[in-house]
Amino acid sequence: MRVAIVHDWLTGMRGGEKCLEVFCEIFPEADLFTLLHVPGSVSPVIERRRVVTSFLQHVPGVERRYRHLLPLMPAAVRRLDLRGYDFILSSSHCVAKAARGDPEAFHLCYCYTPMRYAWGAYEDYFGGGRLRGPARWIVPPLMRWLRRWDAKTSAGVDEFVAISWTVAGRVRRFYGREADVVYPPVDTALYRPEGAPGDYYLLVSAFAPYKRVDLAVEAFRRLGRPLKVVGTGQDFERVRARGGPNVEFLGWRDDAALARLYAGCRAFIFPGEEDFGITPLEAQACGRPVIAYGAGGAVETVVGLNAGEVAYPPGFRPPEGAEPTGLFFTRPDAEGLAQAVLRFEAEEAKFLPGAARRQALRFGRERFREEARRRFMEGLGRHQRRRAARRGGG
Repeated sequence: MRVAIVHDWLTGMRGGEKCLEVFCEIFPEADLFTLLHVPGSVSPVIERRRVVTSFLQHVPGVERRYRHLLPLMPAAVRRLDLRGYDFILSSSHCVAKAARGDPEAFHLCYCYTPMRYAWGAYEDYFGGGRLRGPARWIVPPLMRWLRRWDAKTSAGVDEFVAISWTVAGRVRRFYGREADVVYPPVDTALYRPEGAPGDYYLLVSAFAPYKRVDLAVEAFRRLGRPLKVVGTGQDFERVRARGGPNVEFLGWRDDAALARLYAGCRAFIFPGEEDFGITPLEAQACGRPVIAYGAGGAVETVVGLNAGEVAYPPGFRPPEGAEPTGLFFTRPDAEGLAQAVLRFEAEEAKFLPGAARRQALRFGRERFREEARRRFMEGLGRHQRRRAARRGGG
């Protein structure tokens, strides 16, 4: 069986790339297709793969401005040559799920989310006066076209597997398709309790609009509590300008340094609505509680002391009898987060490191490998039986 893995782009090791790394281990002979690859930006397991890129790879400075090439991505992914492969596994949050192979090939999409800037997060990316000049007239019709294209190309996927019940709901809403759920992995060997926590709060995030780093910075500026912020991105300078002397911006940190920061924080702050959100699990793996916005993937990974205040996505069942590992806030503004921090401090003794660690262990890497392998093989088996039935009927 010839297997092709299609991933949107290879520019760094984020949550999607950690899933991709496991896919490469499950299918060690698979070829890897992507829109663009920055050599050395991902793990050795991925770098050792035969990597086939699109024509976008040859655009000067593509590693810095690839997000500006979004209008070209649909054409780029459709031109990837996947003829001759029996199984296409697309690892997709943008356009990878639109890759085309032979009509008889089985295509399973592991979906991180339908294209967020075209669908639910459009206002976060382009609202609030972010569009200036000609972009005000170009972007809205472009996004309308992308939504139509994204929905249409979903028909080329045989089966969807989503990273959370939150994302499965979006697949149903935007594509009219059902999706099973296999949660991504957290590295519980790297991230583990270490020493006594300090007095600072921690936020780890890319500075993308929907991540709401600005909300957290504003809340802690008002509170005066120490906040350490790890990450960079398009909104970095704008958000940093709003921070006070109690907010420390650290840029990116390597895995070892990040593990120490998690283990040493008083609590982890998660202010945005995420598709899944691996960072709250990394914090819990280090025994630390989480203060999270009560929507999206966080409600599936954090056991909230005030869980009754949030709405769970259809299909998700919270663990029964589990000890609390965090606290949710439901007002999506700085005041809502500030009030949640004060409530956390009043009830801090209720959050035990052992409970947080046990919750993270439910999402371990070996669990992901086995669940993903089993789900891929089950889907492939169904596809082969359907093919045999069609041939028999003919």
